[in-house]
Formats: sequence, structure tokens, C-alpha cells
Amino acid sequence: MESLNLNAEAIAYIKSESEFNNARLRAFIELVMGLITRHDMHLLSFNEVREKLRLRQSIYKGLQDIPIASIVGSAGRYEDFTRHFLPRTSDKREKERWRNVYTRAVTGKGFPPIEVYKVDQAYFVKDGNHRVSVARDLGWETIQANVTELPSAISFDPQVEPKDLLIKEECAYFLEQTQLDQTRPDSKEHIDFSEPGGYGNLLYHIDAHRYLLTLTQPDQPPISFAAAAADWYDRVYQPIIEAVRQTEMVRHFPGRSESDLYRWLIEHQAELHQQHGLVIQSLPQTAQDFLDFLESKAEDKSSEV
Repeated sequence: MESLNLNAEAIAYIKSESEFNNARLRAFIELVMGLITRHDMHLLSFNEVREKLRLRQSIYKGLQDIPIASIVGSAGRYEDFTRHFLPRTSDKREKERWRNVYTRAVTGKGFPPIEVYKVDQAYFVKDGNHRVSVARDLGWETIQANVTELPSAISFDPQVEPKDLLIKEECAYFLEQTQLDQTRPDSKEHIDFSEPGGYGNLLYHIDAHRYLLTLTQPDQPPISFAAAAADWYDRVYQPIIEAVRQTEMVRHFPGRSESDLYRWLIEHQAELHQQHGLVIQSLPQTAQDFLDFLESKAEDKSSEV
């Protein structure tokens, strides 16, 4: 019986050579297709994600079965594998590690759980990159992992690409300044940009709204930025988004969000009003005053030029 087991292990190890070579070939094809389709097929760097999203807390969640498709990055080996954890390296030692893990997996010996960090819906490998690579090669849907979660107020799904990190970074700074994730938790679902720069615009809008609030409450103590942000979200952003939603304009802008359209309307409202007579209807007075104020500021800038 022992000789049969040795033979099975030897056969699996021999097969692992061709499996690794096939995996490397698929890695090359995946990277080339990524260039053609303009999708970045590299793993995300956990350290970069943690820094950009300002993640400071961590909570150990214990041993879990996690979906392999939701593992999108690594803490240290993000350059050694593709987005689907296909091996990119031809280093002999790394190849040997991959083959040994493969042999243990297919002969029933198995391997210990991997170690991962969890950010919202996505996972990053702390230890066990080769195990994930082999598991994906074998078509496994889940893998056992010791999970440490880093709580995040920012949505982070497995489809996030490296190019999206700049937007996520802007969102993290926006929430840090406005505290809307605490005062208006639903804002996480309703404020979402597809291009950089949007959250910076919103900070300017909130500052403008805070200025208008001070004009209407001259005898009151100065309003905090966080309080102004919550008031802006309730009485400006949400009503404008609802008006935009009723017009069904978003369907004419595929790939764009309601927040993108809000930003575009604000930036071009003076032009739309003066040249096309377009006015957003049925807005509460606070939102209308806000739009009028921004339009007057835009006119002042154009007259200076």
C-alpha cells in the first residue's frame, strides 16, 4: 500500500511540471488580453490599498471558507501572479514550491489554511499565495482561510482594478473630512464616481453650502464641516439626485453613475441654463439657492476673464 501511495505521489509530481507550464502560458495570455481589453490583470497590493483607504483597525474573524474568486491581491507577492493567481515567475525555487503544493493537493495530503486580510467584499493573501494559485488551477471555488478583517466605510468589491484605487483614495479622504459614513450611512450607496476628481468637487460644494448656512444663521455658532456635509446631503445632494433620477437621464450615459451626472450638471448648469434654457425642476428652496449661488460664482469667474 505504501508503494502505491509513493507511486501516486510520484505521478502527481511529474504531472505538476506540465500543469505549471500550462499555468504560466495562461498567465501570459491573460496579461496580453488585459492589454487588449484595457483591463489591468495584475493583483492589487494590500499595502497600497490599506494606505489609500486609510484602514487602521483590524479584527480577527477566525477560520472560514472564503470564495477564491474574491481574492484579488496579496500583501507581498502581488507581482508574482496574475489577477487570477496564475504564476508569472520562472524562478526554479518558486516553480518547485508550486509543484509541491500541487502534488499535496491532488494526492489528498492537503495543506494548511491560508492567511488573508478582508476589505469589504475582497480578500488579500497574507500567507499562501501558491496554495491559492494551485486551488484556482484545480477549479476550487472556496478555500479555508484565517481571516483578519479591516473595517472600511468604502465599498470594495472583487472587480476593483488598480486604476480604481485613486477614486477609492479620494473617497476615503472625503469620508474622513465629512464623516458622512457615520452621520449618513446610506451615502455609501448613493455617492459613487467612475472618474477621479468627483469627491474633490463635493468638498467644494459642501464648503459653499456651509457658507450659505452661515448667511441664514448669522447669530448661531459656526457650523462644523461635518454638520454642513450632513445638511448638504439631505437638502441639496439627495433632492438633485432624485430630480435627475426622475428624468431617467442616466440611461443616456452608459457606464456613468448618478453622482457623475450630478457633477456634470453642476459644472455645466450655467451653460445649460443660458444656452438651452434647461432648469432642474421641483427642487426644494435650499437646493435651488445652492445652484443659484454656484451659478453666480461661475459668472463672476467668467467676467474676471
